[in-house]
Amino acid sequence: MNPDLMQEIAAAAAALVVDEGLEYGPAKRRALKQLGLPPRTALPDNLVVEAAVREHLAIFHADTQPAELHALRELALLWMERLAEFQPHLGGAVWHGTATELSDIYLQLFSDDPKAVELALINRGVDYEARSVHGLHGHEVEALSLRSRCEPLQAWVGVHLLVNDGGDFRGALLRDAAGRKPRGDARALRERMAQQASLP
Repeated sequence: MNPDLMQEIAAAAAALVVDEGLEYGPAKRRALKQLGLPPRTALPDNLVVEAAVREHLAIFHADTQPAELHALRELALLWMERLAEFQPHLGGAVWHGTATELSDIYLQLFSDDPKAVELALINRGVDYEARSVHGLHGHEVEALSLRSRCEPLQAWVGVHLLVNDGGDFRGALLRDAAGRKPRGDARALRERMAQQASLP
């Protein structure tokens, strides 16, 4: 496929991810429509789109995005501390550093009792919605979605807790196609936040 066209699709998708808060899959499909391309057009992979997202952020949001990312990481850390017994690991845009005020927080949790996380939320008086999604290793897991107030952003943020079987923890930290850790625990997140704070 024409690499220029692939980059054009990635750039259009990146704008939708950043400016409208779309996930990568829907953003790529909408980008095809925006560009008037056939639905069966080959799509760039997520790493190409993520590179375009970083470029879009650097050009259009360099003055606001770092503070938004920091606020979301603080909120993620709060929930990781609240749910520490379930070995929470943060993934997605908040972990990788491409999050904006429109981004949600995605935490992978691990428990041999799938209802234990729900019980922990109920005991805290937290309202949530439960649904099934594909987990770390492709099989169905329960996702508990809630809204959490982020005062620095003056906004409510979606927090999604994906409840994996305790045995699924193995392999959760295998590096992705780009050689990066796809998620990290609270200690790793604090390290990233310290690195971010030290940037000029």
